[in-house]
Amino acid sequence: QVQLVESGGGLVQAGGSLRLSCVASGSIGSVRTMGWYRQAPGKERELVTVIATGATPTYADAVKGRFTISRDNGENTVYLQMNNLKPEDTAVYYCNALLQRLSMMHFDNFWGQGTQVTVSS
Repeated sequence: QVQLVESGGGLVQAGGSLRLSCVASGSIGSVRTMGWYRQAPGKERELVTVIATGATPTYADAVKGRFTISRDNGENTVYLQMNNLKPEDTAVYYCNALLQRLSMMHFDNFWGQGTQVTVSS
């Protein structure tokens, strides 16, 4: 069993900062990518940022220069530092991991339960 648990969401004023964390735990063999998606009310879930093992991160245009993803490979943890937050960043943020479970040959996609980020104007 694999679990992704997010933390760090909340309410912040425009221009403020938040830091999200996500820990993957369980029978994990190898992690290929970890990242963050978000879903605003009435909209589809969209990619925010993703980082593959040994690679440079990819960011959505809307967050470039404001958000930074980092990963602790040894702890299967990923962070999202969000600066200069805007009201349009308001959404539920989901952690995602593409990983291989122990004794399995293939990689599967796993999701956290989501954490609410609300930015007031």
